Amino acid sequence: MSERLPEVLPRHVAIIMDGNGRWARERGLPRVEGHEAGFESARVVTECCRDWGIEVVTLYAFSTENWKRPREEVRFLMSRLRKFLREHRKESAENNVRLRAIGDVEGLPKRVQNELKKTVDLTRDHTGMTVVLALNYGGRQEIVQAARALARKVREGEMEPEDVEMQVFGDHLYTAGLPEPDLMIRTGGEMRLSNFLLWQLQYSELYMTETYWPDFRKEELLKALRDYARRERRYGGLSREKARSSRKGARPKRKA
Repeated sequence: MSERLPEVLPRHVAIIMDGNGRWARERGLPRVEGHEAGFESARVVTECCRDWGIEVVTLYAFSTENWKRPREEVRFLMSRLRKFLREHRKESAENNVRLRAIGDVEGLPKRVQNELKKTVDLTRDHTGMTVVLALNYGGRQEIVQAARALARKVREGEMEPEDVEMQVFGDHLYTAGLPEPDLMIRTGGEMRLSNFLLWQLQYSELYMTETYWPDFRKEELLKALRDYARRERRYGGLSREKARSSRKGARPKRKA
């Protein structure tokens, strides 16, 4: 496949990285091998997005529900995440990439928190692409914590209930200050959001693929971006063609 990029690119791409376990099972490998291959896909995809000028990439790395997985698998994921963060520090310094984390990071193991803080602090002032890791993240939990924060402000007299508008609410989410995703990609063939960015995805374009995450590399990303470029984003309004037809068909106003 040619690397020719579409003329229209999303500013922010969010990804549900699904299918690691099934990828490993179909190859007769342990599940952790699927996760290892998935980390490589994360590296490749973020590098491509950086090189192609995409501003923000959000990766659903570990959900609040993922704690239900086998203990050994969770232990591996936390250990591999620490390694990823150490590697990312060096790459970020070389490529001006900023790292940000969203979710209940205080619920992560202390050693992961420490590596995460080091990487976030080191890259805080970088002005290139932003990589956002959703860690111990749940969309409903995010909305609840924002509601609680606003309720405390109302109780303490810092604001009135009428002051809670959509923009104000958004400013109390984990993603405050980030553009909302233009494109959400989900790999692995599932057709659901899985508690991911429930507030932020209101008008995002959705791209679902059967490809497992470990196989989602440059060519698959290009397919998603080209599909996105063919779409017309209407945000609840009419398409350009229908809007023109509507104007042409409008009855002239009667003279008084």
